Amino acid sequence: MISLKSEEEIGIMREAGQKLARVMNKLRSEVKPGVKTKDLDILARKLIKEEDGKPNFLGYNNFPAAICTSINEVIVHGVPSDYQLKEGDIISLDGGLEWKGFHSDMAITVPVGKISLETQRLLRVTRKSLKLAIKKVRPGNRIGDIGNTIQRYVESQGFGIVRELCGHGIGRNLHEEPQVLNYGKRHKGEKLREGMVICIEPMVTMGNWRIIQGKDGFSYVTSDGSLSAHFEHMVAVTKEGSEVLTELK
Repeated sequence: MISLKSEEEIGIMREAGQKLARVMNKLRSEVKPGVKTKDLDILARKLIKEEDGKPNFLGYNNFPAAICTSINEVIVHGVPSDYQLKEGDIISLDGGLEWKGFHSDMAITVPVGKISLETQRLLRVTRKSLKLAIKKVRPGNRIGDIGNTIQRYVESQGFGIVRELCGHGIGRNLHEEPQVLNYGKRHKGEKLREGMVICIEPMVTMGNWRIIQGKDGFSYVTSDGSLSAHFEHMVAVTKEGSEVLTELK
């Protein structure tokens, strides 16, 4: 069942989204060669606490950290560790916090030092696919319009779009209905209504879009070892269209 949020509830989620956006912006600035991913997690916990939030990823389905740190071929749910970032890596930082009983969730993929031109293009295409998808969020459109927009753009650029993972609704629970697929057909799927809040999160691969479970039991990686990028925003469906709640105002 899809939960529609009141203006007051969306106001709280806006606050949660802004708090998380500030945390992620600070984490982004700490990504550099030599940094251990577990140190990024330690910093994330500190920053979330400073925002008076709770790290909603920590303990969720037994996940052992406050953020996911997914490197190179790891698509999502990478576990922070002693791994030291290297020049040329890319890292997806996916995090969330709870504020006044409501959740926020967002992800960014960050280059570590200098990366190749094709890897830059992977990040640029993934980011743009999210931007194009957000433009489809308005009352009366459907979930399929979002997924179709992402899929058509990503595939037109020669990249793969992950099909076995998806975005989701969000509110008092971190994951709610509906599922927000990154592929699909226009005019199909759940109709968007004012008061819905969804997380749109394209996951794009440089090679094959199929995935396998990582050795840590939490992460998912590309089946062919190709690089993957991931961007996510939390978006409210408004009377006029949409509002990105995790974009710094």
